[in-house]
Amino acid sequence: MTHTELAAMPVAERIRLMETLWESLDSEDAVTAAVPDWHREVLAVRGDLLDRNEEASSTLEEAKQRIRNLVGKR
Repeated sequence: MTHTELAAMPVAERIRLMETLWESLDSEDAVTAAVPDWHREVLAVRGDLLDRNEEASSTLEEAKQRIRNLVGKR
């Protein structure tokens, strides 16, 4: 399907098509295929570091405050 064909579809139909596409990606096979091996390895190493408390981490609130501070400095 081309961009022109998609653009010609009614919005409601495009939304249904998009929902169907997302649902098709909501499976373990799709997730596994979407994450390259090198990324899995990085995540495994980071997870191990976190488990051993050797990786810096923040609570969600701490992270939000850091972002607010950065944005406020502009």
